[in-house]
Amino acid sequence: MSFSTVSNLGSLVNLKKFHGRTAAEFRSSGRKWRFGVNFNCRESQPCRRRKRLLCKSEVDDFEERTSPHEIRKEVERCYDLINRIGRGTVYLGSSRMGPDHPHYLKAFELGRQIAELLECTSWTGAGPGLMDAATKGALQAGKPVGGFKIGKEAGEWTASNFHPYLPTETYLTCRFFSARKHGLVDAAVRNKATDRTAVVALPGGIDTLDEMFEILALIQLERIGSELPVPFIVMNYDSFYKKLLEFLDDCEYSGTVSRGEVASLWKICENNSEALAYLADFYHLSPLD
Repeated sequence: MSFSTVSNLGSLVNLKKFHGRTAAEFRSSGRKWRFGVNFNCRESQPCRRRKRLLCKSEVDDFEERTSPHEIRKEVERCYDLINRIGRGTVYLGSSRMGPDHPHYLKAFELGRQIAELLECTSWTGAGPGLMDAATKGALQAGKPVGGFKIGKEAGEWTASNFHPYLPTETYLTCRFFSARKHGLVDAAVRNKATDRTAVVALPGGIDTLDEMFEILALIQLERIGSELPVPFIVMNYDSFYKKLLEFLDDCEYSGTVSRGEVASLWKICENNSEALAYLADFYHLSPLD
């Protein structure tokens, strides 16, 4: 008897029958371990507690996902999509704040107004919530929209590789978070003075904070890959990020962050008018009426 499964730590496991006992062979990152496991199962009686086994297609998919070549190919597809649609404003934000949340309408209006002001492509994680609000706002402005979707967003019960209304040629469903992050960063890169891009962090949770601070670190260390500065705006709707900003102040007092360092890397805006005025000044544009 022999079959394969995947452990909780992401290792490929082969189970084989040896002399009446079942041996487990673990493979992870090029290493291999083998040890015996006694499941106390008789041949005539199935085990009552069984975890779901992976079929061959799922094991093959796991093996592809652990391949650096597969990650590289997905990153290349992200870059190809950006080259086709164009760089622009990247929105980060919660997938849980739906149309009934007050921040949703604010994000919708901001997406529409920035698209009109900068006349650029709008990029999101192509998910629900505030990402959806920014997407719909940009579409109402008649400007192009692109997205890097992940199979399942936080707060969703089911996974889907398809966006409910965006054309399939305008977004990519990523299997790898690393590839998705590459795409979201590259979509905001400025290499020419005529490029008008920005990063806008809307209210959000763990994933939003992860993306925010990764981009912040890349800007801080000058590793974002942009020849020209990229405006980074944090939308502090209803003082949403008050505690986070206080924590960063504490970091300054503790000496883990240089005084004024974080404030020089992004712009905190309390409302849409502040954000639009900042972008208009950054790019020397006439403010919207």
